[in-house]
Amino acid sequence: MSLEAVVWDVDDTIFDYTTADRVGMRGHLAAEGLLDGYDSVEQALVRWRRITDAQWARFAAGEATFQGQRRDRVRVFLGDAALSDAEADAWFERYVAHYETAWALFPDVLPALDALASSHRHAVLSNSSIHVQDRKLRLLGVHDRFEAVLCAAELGFSKPDARAFLAACDALELAPHQVAYVGDHPEIDGRGAADAGLLSVWIDRTGVHTGSDAAAGPHRIASLAELPAILGADTRFGAPSTFG
Repeated sequence: MSLEAVVWDVDDTIFDYTTADRVGMRGHLAAEGLLDGYDSVEQALVRWRRITDAQWARFAAGEATFQGQRRDRVRVFLGDAALSDAEADAWFERYVAHYETAWALFPDVLPALDALASSHRHAVLSNSSIHVQDRKLRLLGVHDRFEAVLCAAELGFSKPDARAFLAACDALELAPHQVAYVGDHPEIDGRGAADAGLLSVWIDRTGVHTGSDAAAGPHRIASLAELPAILGADTRFGAPSTFG
């Protein structure tokens, strides 16, 4: 049976999260007067990202709520375990104000969505929350491109748990083998989708992954321009894979 739908990850797949996070945090730390405690801006940004990854892992494992991991990111970063929930929330919201000024889609996203608009249905599955991703997709102007938006905070389980991918298939009323999943993480997205029975497409924009990571999914691409060919879409938009 042919592929009927594409389910998309959001952050660092269609939305340039890494750049927005770095630009936003740089502006936020400067405004908060916190850069003097670091040898360089890069050192501060690397520490923020390391703490972010660790707290996201706790959320994905069910050890923290979505809001809880945000608060803990702030407490760990500031080294203040006694910071109240209200104080942590306020600090994080000031960061978000800077972060949102840098929001942008990757340049290959709209051409890919346009090329696949008539051949495939589309949905979103993210390890975030509906509140965050629904607003993000609206502000980026692509919310109406997707039939459904599913997020881990509301589902109660996160990728790479097969239940997350199967929930997206259920929302589309399709079997896993009728659905492709596109995401940027080799394990969470690439291997997770493949193990759940979906056609797994891992977008590796940087090409820095090697070894076992590189073999995580059956299809590895460097640009969404390669996606229509993999999906068998009847479109002139597309490019051959840049990976051997």
